[in-house]
Amino acid sequence: MSQMNTHYSRPLKFENREDYVGPRILRRLPEGMEERPYLLFEVKPLSPIIGAEIIGVDLREPITPELQAELNRALLEWKVLFFRNQKITSEQQRAFARLWGELEVHPFYPIEEGQSKEIVRFSRDHKQGGFENIWHADVTFRANPAKAAVLRLIEVPPVGGDTLWADMGAAYDNLPDEIKERIDNLTAIHDFTPSFSHLMTPEELAIKQKEFPPVEHPVVRTHPETGRKTLFVNPAFTTRIVSLEPEESEKLLQYLFRQAHIPEYQVRFHWEKDTVAFWDNRATQHYAVSDYYPHPRKAERVAIVGDRPF
Repeated sequence: MSQMNTHYSRPLKFENREDYVGPRILRRLPEGMEERPYLLFEVKPLSPIIGAEIIGVDLREPITPELQAELNRALLEWKVLFFRNQKITSEQQRAFARLWGELEVHPFYPIEEGQSKEIVRFSRDHKQGGFENIWHADVTFRANPAKAAVLRLIEVPPVGGDTLWADMGAAYDNLPDEIKERIDNLTAIHDFTPSFSHLMTPEELAIKQKEFPPVEHPVVRTHPETGRKTLFVNPAFTTRIVSLEPEESEKLLQYLFRQAHIPEYQVRFHWEKDTVAFWDNRATQHYAVSDYYPHPRKAERVAIVGDRPF
């Protein structure tokens, strides 16, 4: 599938917002990356630039170095990969993720008895819906946010419960030049407190805030493998832009947060039981739709330790 590389039209001014009408810059491959066929599996695109199903890979079987190299190339190209009909165990899920690096332990989700410390279990039952329906990249409140994550759906609702991913490289590409110039050298503060403080007592919160103080990351991140610039702020964890007055910071952040909402940058995935998603947390944000209450939705996630954004 060839890349679309078109130019956006003039900005149209609306009250309280700025939008574009017409074609957008939709560049799937990082600059300098060749489009080559995949020899060890079939790739079924789910959108022009982000999201593809991988057909012909059984995650119960050993992953050879050659297969891992092709999967990594597909991950960099499509940003999120989906594997259907994967009847794997938690340990097999962890083993697959571990091929990409050390696994992280999430500091706030509880570990159930008999559960591996690297596994985050999302178990939503008839008593509550999901709380992940906010655009975010995982754990950007860490000095080294997650590199990637592997999510496995164990139980799905009869309808609903989709997840969306947004390509934050495309989001950056389509910013007006004056906005790019304004943000390219800015940094922002990321803090877990807005999203996780409600899970803790004041004493527990004070301990965790000392363990995980707010961190400063670039507003525009350079992907360490592809060199592509990506927009790296999210409403779950980014609290302010350094060097700007509070009102100006909030106005700019709200504008940047809205870029993930644009459908041309997104893929929306409908889950089936035993489906696995593998996404590049450095290049994407995601949003878990909370529309399935009172039906259950159960999943397990493991994440791979990343590097310091630059």
